[in-house]
Amino acid sequence: MPASNGSARFEQLVLPLLPSLYSHAFWLSRSHEEAEDVVQETISKALRAFDSFQSGTNFKAWIFRILRNTFLTSRTAIAASRTVFLEDQVDLLDVSDPSPTPEDHLLRLDNHAALTEALESLHPQLREVLLLCEVEELKYKEIAMVLDIPIGTVMSRISRARRTLHEQLRQQVGGSL
Repeated sequence: MPASNGSARFEQLVLPLLPSLYSHAFWLSRSHEEAEDVVQETISKALRAFDSFQSGTNFKAWIFRILRNTFLTSRTAIAASRTVFLEDQVDLLDVSDPSPTPEDHLLRLDNHAALTEALESLHPQLREVLLLCEVEELKYKEIAMVLDIPIGTVMSRISRARRTLHEQLRQQVGGSL
């Protein structure tokens, strides 16, 4: 029964990643339905290819590459450059006061909207590499594998994305960054 052991191991590895896979697929597709389809197809492909996964390597990077390739092959070349802001972005302000004022809520919403707008205006290649680094917490080497680009390109894109995002946020919030 090695197949059931493999299936159980696959399930153990993939289940914790489902929310991240869905978020990234939604980011890429801008559609809940398409994101669900891409994740479902990704899981199916990954399960069929699981015997080729090298134990001891990064499963998250491996399956994110499958997800990205699944998305890209489901689209035309033009659509491959589109990405979307992840809707499960971490709260941007850590307010230690247990009872925030209405002004605090307004500022938090304003900052979240500014970040969303700034991320949306980033070039899709910069957005994608920044999300894989900052949201999915992949290492540069893993991002290079997922995107099939040199590690130097990953570092350059992350640097440009951070610099561009910082400048856009500075302009949106009146230079107070």
